[in-house]
Amino acid sequence: MLQSLLAAPGKIAIARTDTPEPRKGELLVKVRAALTCGTDLKAYLRGHPAIPVPGPFGHEFSGTVAARGAGVKGFAEGDDIMAVHSAPCLRCGYCKRGLHNLCENIMESKVLGAFAEYIVLPPHVVKQNVYHKPPSLGFEEAALLEPLSCVVHGMKPLDIRKGDSALVIGSGPIGLLHTMLLKDKGAMVAVSDPHRGRLRVARDVGADITAGPDSILRAVKKLTGGAGFYYVFECTGRPEVWEQGASYLRRGGTLVLFGGCPWGTTVTYDTYRLHYDELTLKGVFHFTPSDVKTAYEILKRRRLPTGKLISGSYPLGKIRTAFKRLEKGRGIKYAIIP
Repeated sequence: MLQSLLAAPGKIAIARTDTPEPRKGELLVKVRAALTCGTDLKAYLRGHPAIPVPGPFGHEFSGTVAARGAGVKGFAEGDDIMAVHSAPCLRCGYCKRGLHNLCENIMESKVLGAFAEYIVLPPHVVKQNVYHKPPSLGFEEAALLEPLSCVVHGMKPLDIRKGDSALVIGSGPIGLLHTMLLKDKGAMVAVSDPHRGRLRVARDVGADITAGPDSILRAVKKLTGGAGFYYVFECTGRPEVWEQGASYLRRGGTLVLFGGCPWGTTVTYDTYRLHYDELTLKGVFHFTPSDVKTAYEILKRRRLPTGKLISGSYPLGKIRTAFKRLEKGRGIKYAIIP
């Protein structure tokens, strides 16, 4: 089979390798669509601690079952499926407390290598996080199951009500998914990003107001009367934006810190506001099987305009072109079609 390898930062190679045989409990999936994401782009540009280099990469995908290992139930050869690349071990202390996203083994046992003709899903993923793809949902949108699961996880504990105001900082794929889900919940949404093209997409998916970084305060005044937002979602992973986000909250508001900052960075907050305005700062990481199920139902019912995230598609041999375009800030997500 053909497989894309991240050989070094800025260098992608296409290699021919043996097509794997699924072992007990595994599924061999013929990849029908694999999507680029922000983590892939970071790895391509400068490396990433969660993506070994050199090695296979890509983790947002959908496809067709090509073969199944012994003992697999519920899936047969030829079934179209959608899945995520990880699942909890269900044995560690965090799993036993129901904190499945914080599983001690979830990152070590994740699956990479979706930018290839085939990918093998291990038993713990097959048992927990693989679903049949409905015919009404295309393979490209079905591959959004993983990022949407992450967004669902961050919003699940929030009591977002119809008419609540929210600010999304960052209009990349994750910020746009936040915008869609917030609008689905009936919120009034402002989106901030320095790139006009991405703000146009934000408006296309339902944002009520869009603003550059220098005009967020005008958006605060226009959408909230100057009181501040009930919710702010930080989707850039920049420490300075983590700090700024709290300043846009109203009393009792919540800042959701979705974007991951570089290792070792620190931020500072106004203790007076945190205490007397009872602000909540919430870190968000990964997802649980329950989040995946919720995201699956959302995609299955076609509740969100997720197709607007796909900026184009390329065959596996042109994957370098997709990442070159992303490096130049062109497009949101690209589908790699092996």
